[in-house]
Amino acid sequence: MTQRALDSSGEQTPGPSRPAMIDAGAELDPVHPMEPPPPPHRPDGLSTAEVAERVARGEVNDVPVRSSRSITEIVRANVLTRFNLIIGVLWVIMLFVAPIQDSLFGFVIVANTGIGIIQEWRAKRTLDSLAVIGEAKPTVRRDGVAAEISTSEIVLGDLVELGPGDKVVVDGVVAEADSLEIDESLLTGEADPVLKRAGDPVMSGSFVVAGGGAFTATKVGREAYAAQLAEEASRFTLVHSELRSGISTILKYVTWMMVPTAIGLIISQLVVKDNNFKDSVARTVGGIVPMIPEGLVLLTSVAFAIGVVRLGRKQCLVQELPAIEGLARVDVVCLDKTGTLTEGGMDVTEVRPLNGSDEAYVNEVLRTFGASDPRPNASLQAIIDAYPAGGEAAWTVTDAMPFSSARKYSGAAFTEADGTASAWLLGAPDVLLPEGDATLAEIEQLNEQGLRVLLLARVQGDALDAPGAAAGAAPTALVVLEQRLRPDAGDTLAYFADQNVAAKVISGDNAVSVGAVAGKLGLAGAENTLDARRLPTDPDEMATAMEQNAVFGRVTPQQKRDMVAALQSRGHTVAMTGDGVNDVLALKDADIGVSMGSGSEATRAVAQIVLLNNSFATLPSVVAEGRRVIGNITRVATLFLTKTVYSVLLAILVVCTQVEYPFLPRHLTLLSTLTIGVPAFFLALAPNKERAQPHFVRRVMRYAIPSGIIAASATFATYLVARHHYSGEGALEAETSAATLTLFLVSMWVLAIIARPYTWWRIGLVAAMGLGFLIVLVVPWLQDFFALKLVGTTMPWAAVGIAVAAAALLEFVWRWVGRRFGA
Repeated sequence: MTQRALDSSGEQTPGPSRPAMIDAGAELDPVHPMEPPPPPHRPDGLSTAEVAERVARGEVNDVPVRSSRSITEIVRANVLTRFNLIIGVLWVIMLFVAPIQDSLFGFVIVANTGIGIIQEWRAKRTLDSLAVIGEAKPTVRRDGVAAEISTSEIVLGDLVELGPGDKVVVDGVVAEADSLEIDESLLTGEADPVLKRAGDPVMSGSFVVAGGGAFTATKVGREAYAAQLAEEASRFTLVHSELRSGISTILKYVTWMMVPTAIGLIISQLVVKDNNFKDSVARTVGGIVPMIPEGLVLLTSVAFAIGVVRLGRKQCLVQELPAIEGLARVDVVCLDKTGTLTEGGMDVTEVRPLNGSDEAYVNEVLRTFGASDPRPNASLQAIIDAYPAGGEAAWTVTDAMPFSSARKYSGAAFTEADGTASAWLLGAPDVLLPEGDATLAEIEQLNEQGLRVLLLARVQGDALDAPGAAAGAAPTALVVLEQRLRPDAGDTLAYFADQNVAAKVISGDNAVSVGAVAGKLGLAGAENTLDARRLPTDPDEMATAMEQNAVFGRVTPQQKRDMVAALQSRGHTVAMTGDGVNDVLALKDADIGVSMGSGSEATRAVAQIVLLNNSFATLPSVVAEGRRVIGNITRVATLFLTKTVYSVLLAILVVCTQVEYPFLPRHLTLLSTLTIGVPAFFLALAPNKERAQPHFVRRVMRYAIPSGIIAASATFATYLVARHHYSGEGALEAETSAATLTLFLVSMWVLAIIARPYTWWRIGLVAAMGLGFLIVLVVPWLQDFFALKLVGTTMPWAAVGIAVAAAALLEFVWRWVGRRFGA
């Protein structure tokens, strides 16, 4: 069936040819539902009194902007975890059966959880404040005056104006349409724009790709379609994150290992060994607690949260936290020239009449052309600035066709001062001129200088959108524009080159001109340009062309999307920057979409990262932050999981040999603090420029498993030797002290390996942790507090010797793993 729209009289008129499910018994199309007759069009919009009445009745778009989790959700997520429950139960038990020093692990968890809540709360404040700054302000007509207002101030019946790039913020019915084309792909998945006429419905979440108009709001607040979707999936949804999913996988396996091992340990210590009950409970808990890598989850959340705060200070809005991680994996960044390498503004440097055209006449055409579009793009704005409308002009605009990135030109029809009717096109010369035209050679020379050239051509007749109108247009003049280069763009491109990130400039402009601009900014391979109209359609061939060239011109919106897909098919992680509507599809499909704050609302809606200061120079900071987070979490995860592995293995060895568990909780709290907790915090926040590698779980476990096995074996060997060496009263405390010394030294060596490459502060960090343990060993009251006292000289030196052998084995294993499986 053909969808039909209703005009203001209530009669049906043909609407755009588009399938619509309105048959009896059919399920309603959620994007194009059956609507009641639209309200009558009121060109002046609502009056102030009517707005006040609607606000009083609650007919206002009051859906709260939810850019992050609420405080309640943050507290719940940080407190109510599986491991916090386990540790909480063990903590309560220890408070009843052992001295306070054996309950220190509980206080550490409380402190860590508090830090996590505070950091995420800070990130929430940053996100919320930046979301308000970046929020779109639709233009609403009231009392005949158009003004920008907050989205939340729109009321039922408001007349909302639309232009290219504007997002439809509430549901409504088109009241005015001027070649209005709306992209509903965010709702339907269909990429083709839909031509809208008066009476057609528009849905929140769609956006304008061409033309302009206005619509009357018919559904606001939670009744709007986009708001209903937002209720089901708020903005704070976590996109796929290898880091988070990898940690979840690790924790799942840890749980499986921990449960049977803990049960065996409990039976071993409480049933088989006839020891003091409270001491047995304490040693059992001491064996269970270190199996839990609870700090790893916390540290990951803190690292993400701090990343959000850091980027927020640089006016960078991170709309999805894992986007920080995604940036660490980027190896190709696709840049849109306009607004990224160049500033938004342009200047007309020259107008060259063609075919004997009169210069004064051409100037008048350009002056009137500028007045034909109420929402000019950057090129037309430059013409308006150069040829402002004069009060004496007698020309009138009779028709206008806004610029479309698919067409590559715009159009306008006039009635001239003498009553003559004329129609004109203004756009890309290589689109409007036939191939081989002599004028193209002249244009090519200008393009090679990095100048942008538009062709003004006269259309036969006055039908702008008639089939073949562009093909029959008569060239009248060349308009030469010079783009303003961003002063910081060159340094940014140099940064990407230094970080082995390939930059691809993708533009709708002429390829040679774009290449010249990129060359001025020092882009490597800027001479390798390709006109996208010659780009192969085969995905594999397109991927090859993308890898071989650095600059692409005359790219259509769909091609941008295909180019991103082609790069991804070769295993590349792609970031896409853009600020125009023609970038939306590519931004959606890229691994990371980066939008300029001044860009269209549509691009900001689909991008994971919004540069609110519109500065391309912010991107290096964003990429560096991503690499810092993922690289450092990968490092410190090895520390946490080494502890888990040696704790599980020690428990198994204790169960199998039926001996007392060597450690009390206080011993492992001390070791965890000095060899994992404190250093991991500093290492997680350190600078890190290495591009993240895939297979997080595999990369971490291939080091953690052998390290944990070596640490557990060395520690248990020392413990067994000490059991034969010591006897009598206090023997167990001496045995524990010797085993603790070995475990500390081996764990310190793991830390020393992970801290590489060394800098002054890394060396100082490792030395400070060693000094802390030494102080515990030599200060009497700390010896008593932690129940650590080395007895004699033979066994302590034996413990050191075993640790040295284990350290040498660690070095060998780490180097072998690095050679065998890659760094």
